[in-house]
Amino acid sequence: MTRIVVVGNGMAGARFVQELRARDSGQRFRVTVLGAEPDAAYNRVLLSSVLAGSLSPEQAETVPSAWYAAEDVELRTGVEVARIDRRRRRVLTTAGEHVDYDHLVLATGSRAWVPPLPGLVGDDGELDPDVAVFRTMRDCRDILARIAGVRRAVVLGGGLLGLEAARGLAGRGVDVEVVHAADRLMERQLDLDAGRVLARTLRALGVRVRVGAQALAYEDGPDGRVLRLDDGDGTLDVPADLLVVACGVRPNAALARAAGVGVDRAVVVDDRLATSDPRIHAIGECAQHAGQVYGLVAPAWEQATVLADVIAGGPARYGGSRIVTRLKAADVDLAAMGDTNVDDLDDELEVLRFADPVRGTYQKVIIRGDRVTGAIMLGGPETVGTVTQLFDRASPVPPDRRTLIFPGVRDAGAGGAGGTAEPAELPDEHTVCRCNGVSCGQIRAAAADGAGTVADVATTTRATTGCGGCRGDVAAVLAAATQSTPTVEVPA
Repeated sequence: MTRIVVVGNGMAGARFVQELRARDSGQRFRVTVLGAEPDAAYNRVLLSSVLAGSLSPEQAETVPSAWYAAEDVELRTGVEVARIDRRRRRVLTTAGEHVDYDHLVLATGSRAWVPPLPGLVGDDGELDPDVAVFRTMRDCRDILARIAGVRRAVVLGGGLLGLEAARGLAGRGVDVEVVHAADRLMERQLDLDAGRVLARTLRALGVRVRVGAQALAYEDGPDGRVLRLDDGDGTLDVPADLLVVACGVRPNAALARAAGVGVDRAVVVDDRLATSDPRIHAIGECAQHAGQVYGLVAPAWEQATVLADVIAGGPARYGGSRIVTRLKAADVDLAAMGDTNVDDLDDELEVLRFADPVRGTYQKVIIRGDRVTGAIMLGGPETVGTVTQLFDRASPVPPDRRTLIFPGVRDAGAGGAGGTAEPAELPDEHTVCRCNGVSCGQIRAAAADGAGTVADVATTTRATTGCGGCRGDVAAVLAAATQSTPTVEVPA
């Protein structure tokens, strides 16, 4: 029996084990999962919902511990791996135990990066008691344990994680401000105008935003802790009983590096997700493929599926992922994809843009050679599915470009469907849940088999279990298939 050891029980590791067991009806593989965290596998994308109180930690679980026992998978939580012994093909845990492998899968994810600012870390190397990071379920619980005594919180970092943390805190009634060094929020995904509209939207939801401000130190002030900033006009102190650091992440590649496995920014893998040691593989945020390190759930799950097929003897190969970033925060609907900071004067580009800052809407679609090469869809849920689909598949755009932004426009050149086809009109191959690759046809098949709710569809197909942004679309397709009224279940 082939021994498979998976280091990491996060979203990539858990999905790999599920996919491998689905291809292992003959029980050819003895699978052991070593998870450093004590929790069952959970969806990190939903941590902001847990922080806001709209979900419990249990509702964020993706693979219950009972599943492992039912599938004869040995799961060890709270177990850290200290070293890889490539010669003997085994790993050594921090408890001094050896676990042998024939194939080792590194799904160690990434860790929060804490900048070297005075006051963030104590002399013992631990975070200051009033400083937190937002990366794991434990981080989430630590923040929640402090909220009762917090008058004002500051989130340092205006990227994806920082905004999700800020919105979650605001959902708990905390006075919160985001401080970001760049000239706009989410500068890797958004242009300047989109960043301004997003900041305005967040302010309306109770999250103050300060951009273009460089943090200098976290220290004691006359009335409590303050974050000292340089905003370009001088220094100022922002009160902060709690400082949440969301300044980015770093891949957890130390195990591989110490073992002599090829590492660049992350663990380097080929199209088979194999490292420089063919017995060792890497997936998810700790993996680097073709120079790219992905920090999103959809690529991690794509890699997990490919690797399961490879180890099971299949022909699958990983060719990279097309990135769509979605902000998972209550009352903010944002998707960004491809190259969005482009020169409008480039004759080879078509740039469609519509902005309504008062209503929190900013939509920008970049087209090159009749293909969508980038887009920002803020506050436009009616057309985001169509634009994402065109980007994902590199499909031709409709002759009437207006359908990509305005939901009321019909494109006669596209058979009357335009960019806003009704759920019943969408073809079976149309992807509804991008994170899990679930199509309209699969949802309709689930409905034909008796699925009557979005939760039923999720159980059957995994749709909505990634970022959750497709929940409304899944409900609409299901309603059309069952000829019922669309209902989107809101978790208690």
